[in-house]
Parts: sequence; C-alpha cells; structure tokens
Amino acid sequence: MTNEATTIHHETFIINLGPQHPATHGVLRIKLTMDGEYIVDAEPVIGYGHRMHEKMGENRPYAKFLPNTGRIDYACALSNGHGYVCAVERLAGIIVPERAEFIRVITTELNRIASHLLWAGAFLVDLGGFTPLLYTFDDREAILDLLESVTGARLTFCYFRFGGVCNDIDEDFIEGAKRFITRMRSRMPMYHSLITRNIIFRGRCEGIGEISAEACRRYGATGPVLRGSGVSYDVRKAEPYSAYPLFDFDVPVYQEGDCLARYLVRMDEIVESLRIIEQALGRLPEGPVMAEKVRTSLQPSEGYCYFNVESARGSFGVRLVSDGSDTAYRLKLRSPNFSNLSLFRECARGTLLPDALALLGSLDLVIPEIDR
Repeated sequence: MTNEATTIHHETFIINLGPQHPATHGVLRIKLTMDGEYIVDAEPVIGYGHRMHEKMGENRPYAKFLPNTGRIDYACALSNGHGYVCAVERLAGIIVPERAEFIRVITTELNRIASHLLWAGAFLVDLGGFTPLLYTFDDREAILDLLESVTGARLTFCYFRFGGVCNDIDEDFIEGAKRFITRMRSRMPMYHSLITRNIIFRGRCEGIGEISAEACRRYGATGPVLRGSGVSYDVRKAEPYSAYPLFDFDVPVYQEGDCLARYLVRMDEIVESLRIIEQALGRLPEGPVMAEKVRTSLQPSEGYCYFNVESARGSFGVRLVSDGSDTAYRLKLRSPNFSNLSLFRECARGTLLPDALALLGSLDLVIPEIDR
C-alpha cells in the first residue's frame, strides 16, 4: 500500500475592520485578508467623512476659515490653527507681538499634552485595559478647564488670529497653569507604575508593530511614529518657528520602532511640553497680544508660501497660494495622519490580528484629519 502525500491548501478570507469599530477611532475601514489569525493584507479605505476643508478655504475669506482649523485634527486643534495663521502671516508680512507668540506656545503645548493623554487612555482601551483612561481623562479635564477660560472652547478651538490671539491670559490662567505643571509632574511616576511597568501592557507592545526608519522615510511618517523609530526630527527644532527657539527642550527618540517606543516618546513629550510651558510662563513678556493695523479682510500680495508646525501627530503643513484677493487661490493641507496611516498596510502583513490592532492604535490616528 502506497502513501499518498496530502497537500493542505490554505484558504484566505476577508473581514472588515470598521468603518464603525471602536479600534479604528473614527470612520476608517480596513479591508483585512486573513490566513487564519494572520494578516495577509490590510488595505485602509478612507473617505467616509470627507468634508472638503481645503475647498472651503478657497471659497471664503482667510479669516472665515479659522473655525475650520479646529475641526481638522480636533484632538490637537491649536496646532492646526497655529500652522494656518503663521502661513497667512508669512504671506501678508504680519509681525506678531512677542507676548502673543509666547501665549501661542503655552496654549499649543497644553493642547499637545491633552492630545497625548487622550491617546494614552484610548490606546489602553484598545489593548483591553480601562483603568488608565479614568486617570488620563482626569488630567486632560484640568487642561481643558484652563484652555476654556481663555478660548471659550474645550475641543475645537478658534483662538489664534492673524497678528496674535483674540484674548490675553490673566493671572488666574498663569497660576492655574503653574499648578497643573506641578500636578502633572507628580502624576508621571503613577503613570509609569500603572502602565509602563505593567507586564501585560509590555507583553502587548514590546517587540510588536515594529516600523523601521527606512519605512518611515518612504511613507513620509513624522511625529512620535518617526521618533519612535530612531529618527530625531521635530519641526520645532529642525525648522524653528514662533517662540520655540527661545526655549530649552529635548526631542525624545527611541530606536526600537515598536509600539512601546512610540508610547514612551509620547510620555516623554508630555514632560518636555511641561518644560516649555514653565519656561514660557517664567519669561512671559508684557505688551499687546495683537499686531496693530491688521485688516479684518486680508488681501495678501500675489505669491505662495508653505508653513509647517509640529502637531501632536507630526508635521502639519499649510501651503497657500494668493492671487491678491481676500480668498486663497489654493489651500493645501499636509496631513501627518495620512502618511502615518499609509505605512500600516506594509507593517501589518504577517502579524496576528491583535498585534495589528496594537500597531494601529500606536499610530495615534485622527481620521477626520485624513478625510479633511
């Protein structure tokens, strides 16, 4: 009796992750081709929430686009507004008072911390842990209380103006910010005990979702994703803007390129943002918070410019083309989330589904900024 070789044919199947799934944090759909529990392909499908922000910026005066900036990346809205007003100011030749530049940095860094806290809490929920969310949101609420006192909003901020900011900060804000710095620094050891040194968390993140520096360069990834892969690039250092050149701070970098490295980058960035805010509060100059004689309806001379800032998710860029009218001829926004998402397909291949979800969460995606 002869033995016949048995050939096993692997069959793949397709499942949808999203577009309405909590792990995608928005209307993102990922078409997964699976071989058992392993991912053969992961195709992101975007466009479910397209709102045409860029076209809206080309169909209304410059100032009327300001509220849109807070609705692009709502988790770090002030960074978007900062990039847009700086681009228009460069195009129109507007000089911003020093006090206004300091206030912009203070409020933007507070918003960066709030964004990282939001991510950390949500990331742990993705991995199956709920308790850290309660702590991160508690600290985030303290920031939102501060920002609300000067901006009037808690999420979609529209605080910056061409030539400065719409409201000055008072002593109550300054003292509240100092108290928050003390509070947040005292909380960092607790976060490292609760999360960083948690054996279950490390098992889900250490050596998982590795992204090489070369892959980051190919896809144009920036922010904590790039710095977690060993590349020390931060727009605030590489192309200094606003008052950032006046402050001393470090750029956290980790070489491992895994989910844990990206987590550690963001936690270290919270500490560095506290340093920046403390320095800015200690050296806050007197003076106006708005430039003089800035027209309500700007009409920059013909020309174009590009301005990029470091948002919580990476390099956010604004390209403006002016034809001399009060409306931009062309507005193009450079989305860090789009580039960071683009590398997911390549890096998810061959991984287990739970590990791919950890990788996806570690990218810190805000889908409305992709579908802008």
